[in-house]
Amino acid sequence: MRLQIIQDSKGRAAGVFIPMTDWQKLKAQYKALEDLEYEKPTKEQILQELKEAVSELALIQKGKLKARPAKELLNEL
Repeated sequence: MRLQIIQDSKGRAAGVFIPMTDWQKLKAQYKALEDLEYEKPTKEQILQELKEAVSELALIQKGKLKARPAKELLNEL
């Protein structure tokens, strides 16, 4: 396996680059790694989440739903 160390601006190790062939082998050996892969959301998923957000905002404005602190929302990301 040929790993490449990714460094930050101060030269400290900040991450590791794994070639795709090695990543595929690791995923085959350790099934839980598949959960770590990013899946690009579909257009429909994005639109649905936006609709839900707008609905929540409307309920908050009407006083029917309590707003959450911004820090909590950012932690969700």
